[in-house]
Amino acid sequence: MKLIVLTSLVLLQSVISFTFNNYVSSSQKHSHGYASKTSCTWTSSSSCTSRCTSSCASSCFSSCLVSPPQSPAPSSAPSPSTSSTSLSSTSTLQSNPESSSSQVSPSNPLRVTIAGAGVGGLALANCLKSNPKIDCRVVEKTSKFRRFGGPIQLASNALQVLKEMDSSVYDQVQSKFTNTGDKENGIKDGIRDEWYAKFDLATPAEDRSMPYTGVIDRPDLQEIFLKSLPEGMVTNGAGVETYSSVSGGGLKVSLDDGSSHECDVLIGADGIWSAVRASMRDEPLKGEGSGVSYSGYTVFAGELKYASPDNGQVGYKVYIGPKQYFVITDIGNGNYQWYAFLARPPGSGETEEMPEGKMPYLKDIFQGWSKDVHAILDVTKEDEIEQRDLYDRPPSVVKPWTDGKAALIGDAVHAMMPNLGQGGCQAIEDAWVLKEEIQNINDRAEIGGALNRYRDRRLIRSAAVQGLSRFASDIIIKGFDTPFKYNNGKLENLNYAGVVTKMMQPILPIFFNIQFNFLYEGYRNDYAVDLKAGAGLLTVGSLLLLLGAGGIGEGGVLAGMGLEGLLGGEGFEAILANLQDFF
Repeated sequence: MKLIVLTSLVLLQSVISFTFNNYVSSSQKHSHGYASKTSCTWTSSSSCTSRCTSSCASSCFSSCLVSPPQSPAPSSAPSPSTSSTSLSSTSTLQSNPESSSSQVSPSNPLRVTIAGAGVGGLALANCLKSNPKIDCRVVEKTSKFRRFGGPIQLASNALQVLKEMDSSVYDQVQSKFTNTGDKENGIKDGIRDEWYAKFDLATPAEDRSMPYTGVIDRPDLQEIFLKSLPEGMVTNGAGVETYSSVSGGGLKVSLDDGSSHECDVLIGADGIWSAVRASMRDEPLKGEGSGVSYSGYTVFAGELKYASPDNGQVGYKVYIGPKQYFVITDIGNGNYQWYAFLARPPGSGETEEMPEGKMPYLKDIFQGWSKDVHAILDVTKEDEIEQRDLYDRPPSVVKPWTDGKAALIGDAVHAMMPNLGQGGCQAIEDAWVLKEEIQNINDRAEIGGALNRYRDRRLIRSAAVQGLSRFASDIIIKGFDTPFKYNNGKLENLNYAGVVTKMMQPILPIFFNIQFNFLYEGYRNDYAVDLKAGAGLLTVGSLLLLLGAGGIGEGGVLAGMGLEGLLGGEGFEAILANLQDFF
């Protein structure tokens, strides 16, 4: 019943958005003007001169939510020097004595501080670096840049953003890139080693003339971003600890080394354990009350040179079986990465005994599985295996994304499971949308409205992607088994879970197609809700959930995934809030 109600609400919201957008297009549009927390003025249309108090902020927002106004192109300016190759810098952040003037100009630029030099923070810095009206600084907690971390997937939506954001950065990324989207990808029966369902990543990208999905080493991506930034833009050795408002309308940013500085805008790009978020929401950095939740899964991962028999033909393959799954992916130059996802309580790495080591433990866990799984485990050294518990964070409509002149991006606000490889991609989309909203601020009084518009454009899409990522984990572990098969006169795995897994087989390619079209089509975040993709995702996703649950009810897979799995925690709240705002 909940699914029926949810589907109706989402489709109603989409129809409202679609209808209102057409109405606005045929009459008049506000070229500027979402309500800020305090007040807003519709300035670009003679018919929109009324002032809005905070009590009507939500209704003002809903009027323009359907089709956010397109920001004019930024003023052209020569690119600054790009000699920065590390996080080390001796430059300091100082207050601008002219900032008491509310007008933003090259002589009195908007001072933007970005907390965190991860993918989202550095992408945003690259977006803002050439704007003469913005003085951007990135503060990073780590003492210096070092090569750390494995490969990161950049899907077509993120690559297209990079291509439009900075063609030089995009070209450098491509020089270090390994395409997987132009190869075979999909799910295999972990026991029989047969293809169960394939993902078509190529066609949705080719239909839109977008780059293929692929992988790049995270340190390479970080280094490319850093080299593209001017000297001194990134400072290291102290992270943001807290912030507060100061007289004159700015923010005081306090760092964990005891220093502080003032800025006009603070962006929290400091990851899942964000100090900016904790300060904004007055909640703990970690643990209970922080809003970060354990996913229910731990992952073992290995990265190594491996002579795969299908090198150059297969990008990645997901081996499914009862209560666990195993992923092998090509990361380029003869290197491969594998992941073993297991349903375990948090901290199992400390409590579960592995007397002979991780590799023998995993071989025992996956006993009877595909020879490919054991072949790559056999050549993995013990020190090449890492284990970590997986945490995520549903985007929230109840808890703020913004606070006056501060905002959150990336994992700080919508950390997600790695199954779709969209964590970094969504951070890059955040950066692009935030740039579009910040670049045309002409007065510091407009900051709150610009940050709110960013949140409004990103909330539902990020919630959907976060939910799809969790959904992918939940349905594989809670819903999949070895599929039922009639083989040489024998009925193999003829049980409820096996039959359901077999029934899902023809539906999954359809769902994957809708999912990837949704991801690639909406990268510009022009609309809060994509009518066609949203309807498709809900329809086919609901069918998958119902199959897993055995019917309309609260049991089985549906209870484990339900609304949280399909839409992403508080994405449901977001839809309800938007409907309330509209009316």
